[in-house]
Amino acid sequence: MRSLVAPLALVVALTGVLAACSAAPPTSITVYSGRSEALVGPLIERFETQTGIQAEVRYGSTSELAALILEEGANTPADVYFAQDAGALGAVAAAGHLRTLPSESLNRVPERFRSPDSQWVGLSGRARVLVYDSRELTAEELPASIEALTDPAWSGRLGWAPTNGSFQAFVTAFRLLKGDAAARAWLEGIQANDPVRYDENGLIVQAVADGEIDAGFVNHYYMLQAQAEQGADFPVRNHFFGAADPGALVNAAGAGILTPTDAEASARRFIEFMLSNESQAYFATETFEYPLVSGVAGPEGLPALDQIQSPDLDLSDLSDLQATLTMLNETGVLP
Repeated sequence: MRSLVAPLALVVALTGVLAACSAAPPTSITVYSGRSEALVGPLIERFETQTGIQAEVRYGSTSELAALILEEGANTPADVYFAQDAGALGAVAAAGHLRTLPSESLNRVPERFRSPDSQWVGLSGRARVLVYDSRELTAEELPASIEALTDPAWSGRLGWAPTNGSFQAFVTAFRLLKGDAAARAWLEGIQANDPVRYDENGLIVQAVADGEIDAGFVNHYYMLQAQAEQGADFPVRNHFFGAADPGALVNAAGAGILTPTDAEASARRFIEFMLSNESQAYFATETFEYPLVSGVAGPEGLPALDQIQSPDLDLSDLSDLQATLTMLNETGVLP
């Protein structure tokens, strides 16, 4: 019997080691997030709680984090890039820094909100709108095209935020859809109307509410956020442009997995979680963005996503930001 004790003890020990390995906690991931902590921090905490995967998040502007990834290259510690717009994801993908995503994740959203090369996927939709003062204007008085706002009748009545990434993505879309000459003419036309410059979209919405301006260029959810905070009597409304107008752009916040990651399985779980019905409902009710997964209701008071007459555009092409920045500088929109 004594001769069997050692082998038996060895088997027991090995079994314990294997059990410990199989029970090891999931690996952690590092997320570079261009979405603010105030917006997505609670959702990322839910991900950690439900999966047991620790997410170390570095928050910053989408463009700055994209530039950081390009600089770090193969040495980036990031596993996931969570961006506020598709253009930045397109730039990182074009540089070869994003892995191919599984079809199960990609197919959760419409084709126009995912990479044509399967390297990033949209998580929520962000429609460009004109917010307006409903005390001064009716929906019928507003133009069908954003180009009509260069009319001198709008002089001194508009607000914009030229340093905002979403505005710059819109100008990039304008260039791609109408050409550089038309985009330049629009910028110069708006400039001639002496628009009030703001640092943030939320400030534009509040300026409309305060009667400082009659209308301004923002994403759709800023009005809904302000309305939720200030009540149903909030006087600002969203105006959606139509007929595939550049002003009707619907961009996507999205995510991709960085090429150097050694935690791909956990990174995929992060994206799967963000595409779950629970997370998509969070975007609709907490950040007032459009969920992109079919069957999840969007924010109340908005047209359905498929009813917005947005232009036909490969959102990856919004990565052509440098030419837009050059144009904004040349026209004096940016100092």
